[in-house]
Amino acid sequence: MAVRYTLRQLEYFVAVGDAGSIATASGRLNISAPSISSAISQLESALGVTLFVRQHAQGLSLTPGGRRLYKAARELLEGANALHGIAGEVSEQIAGPLSVGCLVTVGPYFLPELRKAFQDRFPAAAFRQEEGNQADLFRMIRGAEIDAAISYDMEVPQDIAFEPLADLRPYALFAPDHPLAGQESVTLQTLAEHPLVLLDLPISRDYFQSLFHGIGLKPKIADRTAHLGMVRTMVANGFGYGLLNVPSATESAPDGKPLVFRPISGEASPLRLGLLTMRTEKKPRILKEFEELCRERVPWLSGKAFD
Repeated sequence: MAVRYTLRQLEYFVAVGDAGSIATASGRLNISAPSISSAISQLESALGVTLFVRQHAQGLSLTPGGRRLYKAARELLEGANALHGIAGEVSEQIAGPLSVGCLVTVGPYFLPELRKAFQDRFPAAAFRQEEGNQADLFRMIRGAEIDAAISYDMEVPQDIAFEPLADLRPYALFAPDHPLAGQESVTLQTLAEHPLVLLDLPISRDYFQSLFHGIGLKPKIADRTAHLGMVRTMVANGFGYGLLNVPSATESAPDGKPLVFRPISGEASPLRLGLLTMRTEKKPRILKEFEELCRERVPWLSGKAFD
């Protein structure tokens, strides 16, 4: 039977059981109360048990079932800590689980290569990856489903920390016979005169349209699609130009037709890519090592668009 809860969720559960309130546990762990509440709700859902009842003016009390699970959770956490300690002493290696999320539009360009580099460097680590939209990533971090996520610096709540890693500048892509394909670079003013195949995802569509709105223009949106591969294929087949800001190592669409990439000159604000984690002073060593790998590799990976 698959395990559907995490040690982090158990840690929050035990902390609330010890403290008798989410607010007190939040202060002790230096984790936001909504994050702890979300993690406990997800744990209750995974276990199918109500863990706490709210006592008026007296905080939270464990249910009878919650008391039994509280004891078992404490023992499990103690065993997990002892296991990692022994493994570290024996192997002197980074070991244990690491769960990393990534924004769905940038995941294919960053996460597999980062995962491979991390697993090559730390073979004893158990790496798990997730993909989702920005709201999904916030929810998974708060619920302790993932330890970190790679995404953009957009609408990041205060209880989640963002470490910038790279600025991804926008660029345009064309079919080779497009009127602008022969230019070394293009301007937003020129692009606004031609039909656009828009990547229709929450962050992407708002960002790309804001580039034009910032200079008092409106793009001519001819088609929309929520799939990056479809943008590339539609552009290659002459339905308009596309806008992207993720790196690309191939100059062809999924159907094999060629594409031309051109940088956008002038004032086109980049999107800032970085690492999302819970805002806390206490981080496991395995997460610190992944953060260091991201600092090393993400700037290089992000520069592959025009190599």
